[in-house]
Amino acid sequence: MAIKEKKSKEAVARAAMAGGRSKRKKWVKVRAKDKLNNSVLFDKTAYDKLMNEIPKSKLITVSVVSERLKVNGSLARQALRELESLNLIKPICEPHHAQLLYTKV
Repeated sequence: MAIKEKKSKEAVARAAMAGGRSKRKKWVKVRAKDKLNNSVLFDKTAYDKLMNEIPKSKLITVSVVSERLKVNGSLARQALRELESLNLIKPICEPHHAQLLYTKV
């Protein structure tokens, strides 16, 4: 049997620090999302944009209207209902409770 060499405390500490074992995972700081400052009422320019630009789009959804006009989701849903009642847009499929899909007439 081979004789084991006695290691000094410093050698043992260096061996432990050198690696071999996986290091503990550090917690990642969560990046803060930018707050959307979407309006809750239509102003004149946004309403004109709604009536002119949105009916010309190929795919119209609540999120598209909200992003383009910088309005919140509930206002975008109401706007889509109004455009549909004026026959400026038509639904692509049966209305779903979560996602409304429209296209130009």
